[in-house]
Amino acid sequence: MADAMVMRAQQFINDTYGGKLGIPALEVDGKTSWTVMYALTRALQYELGITSLSDSFGPTTLSTLQSKYPKLNASTTPSAKFTKIIQSGLYCKGYNGGGIDGVFSSTVANSLTELMTDMGVAGVFEAGSLSPKVFKGLLTMDAYIVTGDGGAGIRTVQQYLNANYVKRQDYFIIPCDGHHSRTVAKSMLLAVQYELGMADGVANGNFGPGTQSGLKQHTVASGETSTWVRLFSAAMILNQRPNVPFSSSFGSALQSAVNSFQDFAKLPVTGKGDYSTWASLLVSYGDQDRKGQACDGVTKITQARANTLKAAGYKYIGRYLTNPSTTDLPEKAIQIGELQTLADNGLRCFPIYQTFGRDASGFNYTAGNAAAIAAANAADDHGFKDGTRIFFAVDFDAYDYEVTDNVLPHFKGIVDGMAIAGNRYKIGVYGPRNVCIRVSEAGHATASFVSDMSSGFSGNYGYPLPPNWAFDQIVTKTIGSGDGSINIDNNIASGLDTGQGSFNPPVATMPDSLFNQAYFPGLLADVQTYMQSIGFPEDDGRIYTTTQCLETIIAGDVAVTNTARAYGMRKALIQTTAFWEFRHYGNEDLVKDAGVWLYHNGYVPDWAKDLPGVVSLRDSSTGVAQMFGLVGVLCWNNSIRTGLVTGTPKDPDKESDVFSVWDKLRTDNDFALTSVGHAHIWGADGKPGSVDAETAIRRPSLDYKESEIYEVLRRYQGPKEPAFTDAKKRMPLYYIFEKYNRMMR
Repeated sequence: MADAMVMRAQQFINDTYGGKLGIPALEVDGKTSWTVMYALTRALQYELGITSLSDSFGPTTLSTLQSKYPKLNASTTPSAKFTKIIQSGLYCKGYNGGGIDGVFSSTVANSLTELMTDMGVAGVFEAGSLSPKVFKGLLTMDAYIVTGDGGAGIRTVQQYLNANYVKRQDYFIIPCDGHHSRTVAKSMLLAVQYELGMADGVANGNFGPGTQSGLKQHTVASGETSTWVRLFSAAMILNQRPNVPFSSSFGSALQSAVNSFQDFAKLPVTGKGDYSTWASLLVSYGDQDRKGQACDGVTKITQARANTLKAAGYKYIGRYLTNPSTTDLPEKAIQIGELQTLADNGLRCFPIYQTFGRDASGFNYTAGNAAAIAAANAADDHGFKDGTRIFFAVDFDAYDYEVTDNVLPHFKGIVDGMAIAGNRYKIGVYGPRNVCIRVSEAGHATASFVSDMSSGFSGNYGYPLPPNWAFDQIVTKTIGSGDGSINIDNNIASGLDTGQGSFNPPVATMPDSLFNQAYFPGLLADVQTYMQSIGFPEDDGRIYTTTQCLETIIAGDVAVTNTARAYGMRKALIQTTAFWEFRHYGNEDLVKDAGVWLYHNGYVPDWAKDLPGVVSLRDSSTGVAQMFGLVGVLCWNNSIRTGLVTGTPKDPDKESDVFSVWDKLRTDNDFALTSVGHAHIWGADGKPGSVDAETAIRRPSLDYKESEIYEVLRRYQGPKEPAFTDAKKRMPLYYIFEKYNRMMR
């Protein structure tokens, strides 16, 4: 909702500074935002005589303000413009600025006192005056009253920290909104460092060796009264521990809360604020010297490494179901015989599924759908039993809006994809604390594997350990020696998930077999469900329905199977491409096909072939494979030249040759489906002879990696959008087909 006084503040900026002096004009919409605060900051810098303006209220602005105007009030404010900046800031913050008239009135003074009271610093700075650090806080979007579901207890801690440490050089006023955050967490560490006696410039808000050493000397326990107890209780409150009094006295209520937290975090239950407990409260990874019972890694567990793990006290081993890369970390995925080695040594395995998604763009509903089916298929192949929990990775620092916009839809896709896979496996989430908490609260995961050693992640800094944490990843280290040496991520285990200790026989890598029609209803239902989810209902007005398209693909199963077996590829590559292309066949394609047929059969004069708008009469994407005749010529020529098939190459520049292949693609479904296989080989070879030539990749094989599957599906459609987007949408289809093909091997 637009605020009239904020509109006046925006208009003041525009009239006085906007569009010049490095201060951009603002939209006069009456809404407070960082854009408005940045403009006010630049206006202040201009009035201070700073020539290089910046959005940041940084050291230069602060030191200049301190030297020129250490205390701004009715007597010291240098100009009406200066006062208008203060009044505008007050209105943007929700306080009464007394108008935007340039008069430092009693209303302005009273509002500044109210602001400082909300900040917790009213007793630190002179009432009615504006000090530099308070000015810095004024020109932010930080709130100093409880917002949303913020807690009064956390706000009290925030005000306490401001009141007691704002005079220190590197401490700046933090929000008092009742929410823990990265800023609050750093300020809490600064407070600890100040109490340890660290000088300004030494204290930096990092959990370094000096801080760790100092905390080991400051265990707090029942009966003690001190500032250290106050800070310890503050850390407990910031971690959202219930029933914690904010007090300098360590009483029975605090001791009870400490016992509960230590039990929850799997720390020794001492009832004291010892170093390990301090560490777990102040930084996500906690005490990195803790011994974990779980670990994860990218190295095959051999007998020698199993011996090392057992000797070090590990019980639960996290391993990856797949390795999307063809070159990096060759042992990242579970290797042949590895699970049996774990079982023989009494070790248990919890599976992890991760693809290339290292930023928000890789996470969406479609990708999640594909991930679930792919993970379930891989878990089956390795021999994991029904009921195993698969941890799906979010291995990047997802901001909260990215969790909302990308990660949550991704996990909804995982939930729906797992339903398509028969709900044989449980869903877990791996990622920063905020990701784990939000995915779990949305009902999309039943346990969390927390990437806590990434302590600088915004999703870890200031968030509590998730209630449903199963594994807490705290440090990377190497254990053992010689053949038994292994690099692992050391994890604390809560006991919520214990992985699997025995396994079904792994599924051998075998070529595909003919389709068993008994599975068609299940395949159809899964395909319909997925296509509906991406905007393709059973009948959407195109020529063929989902059922008709799938029936056509399965009717050509002999050709598909023979092609796949002849060239060592998965049937799903051919099935996915053909189904996707055929499902998109519409009336416009029918018209184009008719034009090509009429042209090549002499019903269109030769002189018309180059007229604007009719060039498509030479060729079109046709048939079940929606393949151009020229593409058919080129892909078959490629297979002839490389010795995959015998025959005489056709001339791609000869219209009769192109038309002969085009007509066969249109009328002979078996030929069209076989051509899809050859087109995939041609695409992997780099499409020699085509204007869309690309770098060659490995030809389709039975052990194709996920990145290769995606790439060869994408190359079928071309080097430009929508090929990339559509290939991502086709990946779930690939895994649906693969799910049923596996049943028949």
